[in-house]
Amino acid sequence: MGEHGSWTDFLLDIPAFAEMWGNANGALGRGWKGLMFGDTHFTLTHVLWAFIVMLIVVYGAMKFSAGVKKKNGMIPPPNFGARTFFEMVTDATYGMMVQVMGEKSAKRHLPLIGSCAFFIFFSNIMALVPGFGVPTTTLNTNIGIALLIFGATHYYGVKEHGLAYFKHFAGPLPLLAPLMIPIELISHIARPASLALRLMGNMAADHKVVFTFFALVPILVPVPFLILGTLVCIVQTLVFCLLSMVYISMATAHDH
Repeated sequence: MGEHGSWTDFLLDIPAFAEMWGNANGALGRGWKGLMFGDTHFTLTHVLWAFIVMLIVVYGAMKFSAGVKKKNGMIPPPNFGARTFFEMVTDATYGMMVQVMGEKSAKRHLPLIGSCAFFIFFSNIMALVPGFGVPTTTLNTNIGIALLIFGATHYYGVKEHGLAYFKHFAGPLPLLAPLMIPIELISHIARPASLALRLMGNMAADHKVVFTFFALVPILVPVPFLILGTLVCIVQTLVFCLLSMVYISMATAHDH
């Protein structure tokens, strides 16, 4: 199993799955080459692992919901488990959102930001487990999440301000509109690109470092890098969610 291999690669030994993989490659794979784009390396691995991450997040949410609905469910359980972890991360995310966006906006946008936080964290943390796929090392996955934030930013901006939301693209003075509109458009388009590329670059590098030391000396030596890798996973989740909060907060803010 190579650096980019995972346990799901063994599914290709199943004829039906291999046929489906080939059909997907023919329909979705890139057939052209040019400039920085060489031969395509089409794969569904990131989709399969993203689906596994989604199942983990849904399981944790169901455990939390079931625990809260029990008698005395609002009392934290004595043992650390899935419910405690999800509650701890949710509280931390909400507290950070209150500081950035205010309490009203934090309550409104917690489902979106919280879901992104759990999905990105569990996707990142898989980089530390040999043989696991890492959805966030693939640009396709990250662009999907970034475009979700991009769409939500402008959706909530229009919902909050109406069509007057687009006035800020023209700048404070009509005279500056020819200059400000291109600058604003480029800056907004760059947001999802920067979110996706930053997350992919950091997680791909982290995954490569951990794999390299596991391949060289699989006992004890990789432990410090696993600890640093865990920190990287947390920081990258924090950065993505923090920037998402800032973008949405800026779009929905009222100027005074």
